[in-house]
Amino acid sequence: MPTAQRAPAALLVRRGGERLLFDCAEGTQRQLQRSNVGLVDLEEIFLTHFHADHFLGLPGMLKTFALRGRDELPLTVYGPRGLRDLFGTLRPFLGRLPYPLTLTELEPGERIERGEYVVEAVAVEHGVSALGYSLVEHDRPGRFDVAAADALGVPPGRERGVLQGGDPVTLTDGTVVTPDEVLGPPRPGRKLVITGDTAPSPHVVQAAHEADLLVHEATFGAEEKDRARETMHATAAEAAEVARLASVRMLALTHVSMRYVGSELLEEARKVFPETVVPRDFDVLEVPFAERGAPRLVRRGARPVSSGGDGSDGSGGSGG
Repeated sequence: MPTAQRAPAALLVRRGGERLLFDCAEGTQRQLQRSNVGLVDLEEIFLTHFHADHFLGLPGMLKTFALRGRDELPLTVYGPRGLRDLFGTLRPFLGRLPYPLTLTELEPGERIERGEYVVEAVAVEHGVSALGYSLVEHDRPGRFDVAAADALGVPPGRERGVLQGGDPVTLTDGTVVTPDEVLGPPRPGRKLVITGDTAPSPHVVQAAHEADLLVHEATFGAEEKDRARETMHATAAEAAEVARLASVRMLALTHVSMRYVGSELLEEARKVFPETVVPRDFDVLEVPFAERGAPRLVRRGARPVSSGGDGSDGSGGSGG
């Protein structure tokens, strides 16, 4: 449930100029408006499942987009089986939207190619039709070896750019230089996995293998393990074990029950997986390329545009 300090589930992924929203709980559009991101004209929203605390903010957001004059920019909503039925139920509340709206139901393992990266639907275990999502960037070319290029007679300028792009070049004397002669080994892209609600799952362990960041729910502490099993949620220790088995670089715990402050779940999880954080509302998790350092938590990195009454001094939470 929302509290004075915490909003329910919504997480915004920013990659370059792209903005991808994962879940859209009650109050999400207001949280965005209060942040330094603002309520941008989102083009893609990914729902993990259709429990109310994960989608109840969506109808209001869609109507706000309409009321402020959006008419041509399309919006796609992705989700598991049942997405179209959900919108059939919401249709009387939404009315006619002036912009194109596409509903795309995904199956576990289905991939959305995005050029430099892919979004893949991940099977989870929550007792209802539900998905997690992994965002995996493709490998990048290796570092350009200037000394090797000089030795091979590749002039500065266009030819070097072509080689960095992965294509061979022919020099003025007829010599063909291939990218492997001037580029180091390919460098891995980044990997982010968002589970939504789930009990501990081998599917998530597999999907999150060597991820830079795993965002995993931790609804309960260890003392509520039976309750977690009954409701197909995870404890903090169980989420940490998933992260340990998957060899991720950082674990972020979300979907924290209102009975917890957050610090107790953090302590529990770090006994199993030390690189664990519990983000608060308006915190940011920065995920750099591996060669530039480890992921890090930036407290209030998306801090509200106004200074008063934002409630962001609360402890670890589930909102974005």
